[in-house]
Amino acid sequence: MTTPAPLRLPTLPAHHDPDTDQVVRSGLLHELSYAFGGPFHFLLPSRFDANLAAFRTVLQETGVEGRVYYAKKANKAAVWTERCAQHQAGVDVASVGELRDALGGGVRGENIVVTGPAKSADLLRLAVHQSCLIAVDSLDELDLLVTLEFTGAARPARILLRCLPPDQPYSRFGLAPEALETALDRCVRAGDAVRMEGFSFHLSGYAPQPRTDLATRLVEMCLRARRTGLQADRISIGGGFAVDYAAAEHWQAFLGQQRPEHYHANKTFRSGDFYPYHSPVAGAEALRAIVTAVPDGGGRPLAELLKETGTLLMMEPGRALLAGAGATVFGVQGVKHRDGYCIVTADGTSLSLSEQWFNSEYLPDPLLVTAQGIPGRGRTHPAAVGGASCLESDMLTWRKVPLPALPRVGDLLVYPNTAGYQMDSNESSFHDLPLPPKVVIDRLGGRPRWRLDRRAAC
Repeated sequence: MTTPAPLRLPTLPAHHDPDTDQVVRSGLLHELSYAFGGPFHFLLPSRFDANLAAFRTVLQETGVEGRVYYAKKANKAAVWTERCAQHQAGVDVASVGELRDALGGGVRGENIVVTGPAKSADLLRLAVHQSCLIAVDSLDELDLLVTLEFTGAARPARILLRCLPPDQPYSRFGLAPEALETALDRCVRAGDAVRMEGFSFHLSGYAPQPRTDLATRLVEMCLRARRTGLQADRISIGGGFAVDYAAAEHWQAFLGQQRPEHYHANKTFRSGDFYPYHSPVAGAEALRAIVTAVPDGGGRPLAELLKETGTLLMMEPGRALLAGAGATVFGVQGVKHRDGYCIVTADGTSLSLSEQWFNSEYLPDPLLVTAQGIPGRGRTHPAAVGGASCLESDMLTWRKVPLPALPRVGDLLVYPNTAGYQMDSNESSFHDLPLPPKVVIDRLGGRPRWRLDRRAAC
């Protein structure tokens, strides 16, 4: 009987990250795994600072007056709001809890923008009293803001009007054109009860050109609103600044080679199910592409239009400010051998990698770390990674990742670059398993210095 040839498996190595590599090679991760007795996340605030500085550099170099607001939903660790307060950056929130946390972290109310659908009266009341900027998503919200209950705050409600994108007519967010016209009229008639400061939008996907086009349209709407006496001096282009996780050649090779037999249980994914783990224009450079582009149909670059009209540009990146700012560590709890690969059981669950929430997979290769360090290259050992729960669907990694050594109990799997959305968007203490704590690495040189994130310590 002929032995079948070993299955050739595509890899998707993440870009090499020297900060994460330094933490991995320090020996600290095994100590923390032992101390916590389970999975944990580590956070690198210095990378957040660098990403924020990169966005601000683009604004300065293009001559655009702008403000960066961290989209808090991307990761709820307290350290990020602390960094925003230290660097006078803004925060984008969508709940009373997020707003209170941002205020408690030292961010001033006027540097907070409140987004989200059908905001509660409690959220609106707190936002008005703290002078936050509120992205109004419906006429009902606007009507609530101009009632006597809110005018008693002795200050106007600062608002943006959120627009329904014309190329996303089925979105549940934003004001359709007719409702937008009604809202503008109500803002004029509201007098001092509201201060209409401009317009906002959020787009699905990551392409820069649609953001340039819609931002140009919103600047024109600001000019029209000003003629009615409204302030209308700013626009928000929301988020959607991609993160580049892997090199183009690795990403394209992966998409071209993947087959059901590359996955545990022959799990099937379509290419469109995955986040685009390679993006040729990412982070702050995506902002540069947006403001330097000419809108479809011609005209001047957006940056020139913003400067000429005195319009401030707001943006709400989340994932892009967290690029390279953390990783997730799971201990190997068990190893089961199957035909041609092994199933690793980690000491946590897939609910700590949030792509499972979207019926997708977090694709950058996990890094195997043994007690001796990172194994060298040699024979590969395909491994899928399951969680510690009793659910068949609890798979951190359905695909058979070619690891450089056979995993053993006590080894670690480090999932790189997980700070953006992966750490807690879908977390759950299912089975009464503890949630992975977050460890802040404050110093990288020499022996890394760490502390628990303030939320984890409470």
